[in-house]
Amino acid sequence: MKQLILSIAALLGVVAPIVALAEQPPLIDRNLFFGEIAIAGAQISPDGRFISFLKPYKGTRNIWVKRADEPFSAARPVSAEATRPIRSYFWSHDSKYILYSQDSGGDENFNIYAIDPTLAAEPKTGVPPTRPLTDLKGVRTEIFAVPKPKPDILYIGLNDRDPRWHDLYELHISTGEKTLLRKNTENIAAWEFDHEGALRLAERTNTVGDTEILRVDADGFKQIYTCTVLESCGVYGFDAANKQVYLVTNKGPLDLIELDLLDPATGAAAKVESDPEKRVDLTNGKLSEVDHRILFTEYEDDTVRRYFKDKAFAKDYRWLQSKLPDRQIAFGAASNDENLWIVNAYSDTEPGVTYVWNRKAPGLTLQYRIREELPREALAQRKPYHYRSSDGLDIPAYLTLPKGLAAKNLPLIVHPHGGPWARDSFGYDTYAQFLSNRGYAVLQPNFRGSTSYGKKFLNAGNGEWGRKMQDDLTWGVKALVAAGIVDPARAGIAGGSYGGYATLAGVAFTPDVYAAAVAIVAPSNLITLLDAIPPYWEAGRKQMYTRMADPTTPAGKALLIAESPLTQAKSIVTPLLVVQGKNDPRVNIRESDQIVAAVRDNGKPVEYLVAPDEGHGFARPINNLAMVTAMEEFFAQYLGGRYQKDVPPDVAAKLKDITVDPKTVSGAVTLKGALAPQGN
Repeated sequence: MKQLILSIAALLGVVAPIVALAEQPPLIDRNLFFGEIAIAGAQISPDGRFISFLKPYKGTRNIWVKRADEPFSAARPVSAEATRPIRSYFWSHDSKYILYSQDSGGDENFNIYAIDPTLAAEPKTGVPPTRPLTDLKGVRTEIFAVPKPKPDILYIGLNDRDPRWHDLYELHISTGEKTLLRKNTENIAAWEFDHEGALRLAERTNTVGDTEILRVDADGFKQIYTCTVLESCGVYGFDAANKQVYLVTNKGPLDLIELDLLDPATGAAAKVESDPEKRVDLTNGKLSEVDHRILFTEYEDDTVRRYFKDKAFAKDYRWLQSKLPDRQIAFGAASNDENLWIVNAYSDTEPGVTYVWNRKAPGLTLQYRIREELPREALAQRKPYHYRSSDGLDIPAYLTLPKGLAAKNLPLIVHPHGGPWARDSFGYDTYAQFLSNRGYAVLQPNFRGSTSYGKKFLNAGNGEWGRKMQDDLTWGVKALVAAGIVDPARAGIAGGSYGGYATLAGVAFTPDVYAAAVAIVAPSNLITLLDAIPPYWEAGRKQMYTRMADPTTPAGKALLIAESPLTQAKSIVTPLLVVQGKNDPRVNIRESDQIVAAVRDNGKPVEYLVAPDEGHGFARPINNLAMVTAMEEFFAQYLGGRYQKDVPPDVAAKLKDITVDPKTVSGAVTLKGALAPQGN
């Protein structure tokens, strides 16, 4: 598939005619972007009889169910969460139960709940009873397997005995009965079950951070494959014969992650496939749950490329594409016979249209449009964009230019992704569309350390937080300024998690680049960040130390101090808005408290929002609406974009509730032994 790669020159050629276009589209109400979604998350029950979906019930996103042949008006709610929206759920393989997980206020200690949708509604709630299958305080439940031949069974992990490691349990959905199968005293991070629901393999991280794949024998474990802390390897699923396992790996001389077949009996691995274009990692694929053959593999470059391994499925997919031209297609849940599928068709200007695809008919039945009220015609194109780093690397990115404006001297928002070991992908992006509608160009770089682009690109970010990783953002600004697209005096930056760190690093280490910054759940002090990582991240601790720096060594500690924005807080002169969830288990609230107090003490402008009922990112729409209300006015003040002046009373009240006076914040910390600021 030919990839769309825009150089600066090509981009200018594309956007030059915009000068002659009409005015900007009207401001789109922020509620259409960030308010509670009317309907989403459709799934088909495994027996094909029911369609379930997410829709507000009594003001909170919950699960609804209807018969597949009924209109949506006939659906009824089956869950009644009152505060935190349900974000994901699934059906048991026998279609008897709907299951979902939920935490408390964003603390990420998830419990599992089950619903029998055929039961009558309870008078008090108006929905069938919801049963907690796990009901533990301060414990995080992991789901390891949902075996199709055992539809009443879940294999789960609980870290109630040791918060670092999950013991393996067999859980009966119908009764809630739990049976301990394995006490995890061997530091196992994941358990792998075959097609029959038999435990066959385990994965763990050893003391130096290497990944070990272990065969589970009657008398213990046998290591059959390993890769180093700076490599990737993992089990993808068992083959059609249920003997060998598909392995994703970039071990040894490999740069790109490929698909192999691993024989658990011998440990021998043989290549199945890698990117035919030799550009990116194997990203994903689809194994049939009927006969366990590979239907297709996926490689995510600027857009997704698929390679089909099943001729019948490939033919059916071509028919599907003919009905959904110029759309990316995402596959959702399927019936047990894989005849009926939920598919979602989307693009950069289409949040998604959901259908039921009948492969045998063939037929495609429209279900709904996600955020239907959002005016698609007013949305801006979000295009792949490439530029060179300070040391010559190709940096893949996405660039969204505001519709109706000339691509000249625009205000800019750099929006780095979180992780940082993740990536931005092609498609509809809420923040890019919201900010471009306000008049900003939006740049979303996949800086070094991002995934999908090979081992060398990923490892190029090791030890480079705030340094070359940050330079990759700075050089994106420089490229757009050099092209005349961006006004250098009106560049802003905003992001969450690692993107929040990059925001703080941007204003601390490159204070002349940005004129405004919004840091969301942002690490400011890498020493305290690593001190506070959740105990259930123990398996990944060594990987974090290797990719960031090891705080237990003098050199590692010195590097982390140098790379901490708090170290250079006195250099921050850029107006700053900091946003935090009080219950965040990943980026503790003291990360935000420290930087707010330090900037305040320097006499520089800083604003602070803290949601008491949120964790690592906001789940509740009312909190998101309050945050973006503050964000758009903040950016308008310092960068000159548009903003929506009217604020509904409930949003105004929430914004007032979560606004913290920086004068009341304690927690300033002085990091000793800091090195010179990094980046330029």
